[in-house]
Amino acid sequence: MRGPAFLAALTLALPAMAAVPAPHVRAQSFNELAQPLPLPYEESADAKAVVAKARVRAKAGHKLLLIDLGGNWCLDCRILAGTMDLPEVNAFVRRHYELVTVDVGRFDKNLDVPAHYGITRRLAGVPALLVVDPRTDKLLDGGRVSALEDARSMNPQALADWLAQWVR
Repeated sequence: MRGPAFLAALTLALPAMAAVPAPHVRAQSFNELAQPLPLPYEESADAKAVVAKARVRAKAGHKLLLIDLGGNWCLDCRILAGTMDLPEVNAFVRRHYELVTVDVGRFDKNLDVPAHYGITRRLAGVPALLVVDPRTDKLLDGGRVSALEDARSMNPQALADWLAQWVR
């Protein structure tokens, strides 16, 4: 294959080839996560200020900004947080991301955070993860921010794989 079709195919393949490999997760199921599951969202935090500070740290550390939107009432959010607490996943996230959690209540608070990145319609579900390039403040995973809203139907390795796909 030659010409424009070849270049288009190559361009589509490059992001996948350039991704950093996901960590190997030893836990085979969510039953192996530490119990009780974490309550990762600080309900009284000043979300805009927390995100702004995390963006500065991400930029300085040459990491991606990972904004985790959710609520402590959400089992899928807590499963994601428990998975990110696994040693191998935690080390990967700390190396490649500056993670910040934002409580969105029952989809009725701190919605100015996703709106800043162009998400002005109701979130499809939570957890919703915004992967942001801190240098440009641009959303990298547009259209896929709620991909993990049904985290419990996945497994720990699949969650780690999702996180790894954005890292170059």
